[in-house]
Amino acid sequence: MGVEGIGASVVRKEDRRFITGKGRYVDDIKLPGMAHAYFVRSPHAHARIRSIDVSAAKAMPGVVDVLTGQQIVDDKIGNLICGWAVHSKDGSAMRMGAWPAMAPEIVRFVGQAVAVVIADSRNLARDAAEAVVVDYEELPAVPNIEAALGADAPQLHPEAPGNMVYDWTLGDEAAVNDAFAKAAHVVTFDLVNNRLVPNAMEPRAALADYNDAEEHFTLHTTSQNPHVARLVLSAFYNIAPEHKLRVIAPDVGGGFGSKIFIYPEEMVALWAAKKVRRPVKWTGDRSEAFLTDAHGRDHVSHAEMAFDQDHKILGLRVKTHANFGAYMSLFSSSVPTYLYATLLSGQYNIPAIHAEVIGVYTNTTPVDAYRGAGRPEACYLLERLMETAARQFNVDPAELRRKNFITQFPHQTPVIMTYDTGDFVASLDAALKAIDYAGFAARRAASQRAGKRRGIGFSCYIEACGIAPSKAVGSLGAGVGLWESAEVRVNPVGTIEILTGSHSHGQSHETTFAQLVADRLGISISQVSIIHGDTDKVQFGMGTYGSRSAAVGMSAIFKAMEKVEAKAKKIAAHQLEASENDIVIENGEFKVTGTDKAIALPMVALAAYTAHNLPDGMEPGLKESAFYDPVNFTFPAGSYICEVEVDPGTGQTRIERFVAVDDFGRLINPMVVEGQVHGGLAQGIGQALLERAVYDDTGQLITASFMDYAMPRADDLPSFELSHTTTLCPSNPLGVKGCGEAGAIGASAAVINAVTDAIGHNRLEMPATPDRVWHAMQLKQAAE
Repeated sequence: MGVEGIGASVVRKEDRRFITGKGRYVDDIKLPGMAHAYFVRSPHAHARIRSIDVSAAKAMPGVVDVLTGQQIVDDKIGNLICGWAVHSKDGSAMRMGAWPAMAPEIVRFVGQAVAVVIADSRNLARDAAEAVVVDYEELPAVPNIEAALGADAPQLHPEAPGNMVYDWTLGDEAAVNDAFAKAAHVVTFDLVNNRLVPNAMEPRAALADYNDAEEHFTLHTTSQNPHVARLVLSAFYNIAPEHKLRVIAPDVGGGFGSKIFIYPEEMVALWAAKKVRRPVKWTGDRSEAFLTDAHGRDHVSHAEMAFDQDHKILGLRVKTHANFGAYMSLFSSSVPTYLYATLLSGQYNIPAIHAEVIGVYTNTTPVDAYRGAGRPEACYLLERLMETAARQFNVDPAELRRKNFITQFPHQTPVIMTYDTGDFVASLDAALKAIDYAGFAARRAASQRAGKRRGIGFSCYIEACGIAPSKAVGSLGAGVGLWESAEVRVNPVGTIEILTGSHSHGQSHETTFAQLVADRLGISISQVSIIHGDTDKVQFGMGTYGSRSAAVGMSAIFKAMEKVEAKAKKIAAHQLEASENDIVIENGEFKVTGTDKAIALPMVALAAYTAHNLPDGMEPGLKESAFYDPVNFTFPAGSYICEVEVDPGTGQTRIERFVAVDDFGRLINPMVVEGQVHGGLAQGIGQALLERAVYDDTGQLITASFMDYAMPRADDLPSFELSHTTTLCPSNPLGVKGCGEAGAIGASAAVINAVTDAIGHNRLEMPATPDRVWHAMQLKQAAE
């Protein structure tokens, strides 16, 4: 490792432009003749469109056109798709209701677009949108799972009788029934995983341009995976042939999963740009983001865990209802199935597991992947069960976990996953030491004397990252491969360009990917540039989500680097009149082992391009590409311990300490990892204590702004205490596992376990607001 290589806490290269205001986001881009789009959105959760009168809006100054949902249907623009096929337990296909980019007849959630105004400025478009008259026939709405499954519930999609998307199962039901029949103890728990609004710093935006002469489209968009966007827009939505569509995702201010998907607005912008023969820009505002960005979580579950007399787990039975919202989004079908149920073994040796997942349509914003995507829901369920079991058995929660940890690897779980490596005991021991677990009783007593209630809570999480191999996920219904691509270009003067199919929207790729190259060649990261986010520059890629950037994206770079180095060594050996087996790379030079003979990288690169003196039969140039498809998922894991103090008079919770011990395999840049964990912990704690999307009985989102939706602020969070244990991942060449989602996966259970420990009342749903905590304490006192 050099001073800038793997393992070094290098300051982020990209921060210079961000902190000086020089970042280039979609809304910063202006094209000649650009018009602006503003959408007319439904104020109703469920309604039939009787008519749309656009005449007054069209007559307003500066209005270019007003387009409706019926027009986009007439032009045969395709419906939005779900890209992961999931089948019910009876073998029937999931029931996907049609989702047009703008509703021609029926709206199914508040905020669904019915028309779009194109005008010379955004303000003119917004003013004209208010002049569009839509006559709605309001229909009964079902804003939650219980209402949607009711006997008299309105039918949301003709394709989905009873509003059910699928009834899916995983695991061995007979083995689980047998385990429960033998059990000495059974722990039962009902819980809700509350709905969240992602709220990335940068709202979604799209800028579409159509070149009539070349019949070519260009789309600038806030996307985590521009190549997949191009593929879907061309292959499924009939926007343009793939070779006639360029998708560019410049700087993107946060994604958290919500910018993986293709949304109606990108489709409409492209379609409208061709119709009006002008570039069309749409930039969402925060109100639109609350209503239209894919929400996360929203599970209702019943879980049972069977134990033997010695408190060893025998079996787990889970039934989950997952709210999909009004439509199925791009990856929504996989979140409560293959990204959730497959992680229900957690860190524990559970011989038998059976899960049933019922997907449900409701008149709410569509739900899809949000930071962790299924893994936080699995961890929360499992870790709340384990804490409840420890309390029911009156045993130490740390020791109950330790007794049931997986200790032999590889380990085949009963729910598909094969864990390759790990040391869960080491992480727990490190966390217990860091929190001073032995001293907790004294701290609790001190809080009691001060009139406060102190509690401690555990969460031992595991997640699956770098979802692959493609053959495996294809067999489970994924509509795409989940490999990654990279190209390494060594220029004639020795500078290096890395073209990657991964996309950075806060993950520090421009730094960490350069560190890999610097580490292998012994050069400065200043000599390396990272190119991503443009389908005309990078051949193809699958984007960034699921903590795959290092394990998959960086591994592709590693493979391409191996090819570049092999060719460069041949050139160096030829120039130095040595055997290529004797060539080593050190400090930017190719050296002959045991001698002082060396040639610098720029001279090797120049020799490759001048081609005056190359080995016989070698083609000029020095660039190579690689596609990398992992042989397995990676499995980051860790132990989190949260210590809280609750004021019984107000129900206010204060996090006194939060210890996080993670195993991410090899760390590329520890400082970047720390930042990723901090962000995840903030989101996990936000879910536990503050955040919740709430709909009223008519389907109106009543937490539709920051006045009502409580995002965590700096003073809501403690100073996190982070450390790491390390087991190298054997399934990729770098030994990395992924770190971006861990905090969001493990934090919520640790916080709620700590709060319920403090108040002595176990039935407490997220978010644990002061009101909820106070009422829970009153119920406990009344019961006593």
